[in-house]
Amino acid sequence: MAAAHGRGPQGPAPDAAVYVISVAAELTGLHPQTLRTWERLGLITPGRTGGGGRRYSGHDIDLLRQISDLTASGIGLEGVRRILDLEHRAAALVQRNAELQAELEQTREALRQVLNRAAATPAAPAPPTPGRLPVLRPDTSASVVVWRRDRG
Repeated sequence: MAAAHGRGPQGPAPDAAVYVISVAAELTGLHPQTLRTWERLGLITPGRTGGGGRRYSGHDIDLLRQISDLTASGIGLEGVRRILDLEHRAAALVQRNAELQAELEQTREALRQVLNRAAATPAAPAPPTPGRLPVLRPDTSASVVVWRRDRG
């Protein structure tokens, strides 16, 4: 029954905004004013209650700890902002790459099926060689290709 309310066996879901600012400050070892400043600078965006009170999620707590670690290592807040932005972009690119890889594999499978059906039909013209179809070439993502220009 607990899972139906967005809670797992160990507490709230990571994205559930449930911690008030004093609890978030205590969990991270930061002063509440630091949390407000970082919010004002756009480094963190806690949820809000209907009355305007801040509510932090487990994800927000992790982000606050990351920001704290970065600033403690001497990185300025603008540098922290850049690091967080680059990490967000890198994660989005990894996800998009996985989506494209899955789409490519589905396309390869569809083409294999078409080629198999075409090869099984006696009156059909010969299907193209699979190696000539770019999408059916062997996976070379782990290969290195060196191009050399003829100097002749």
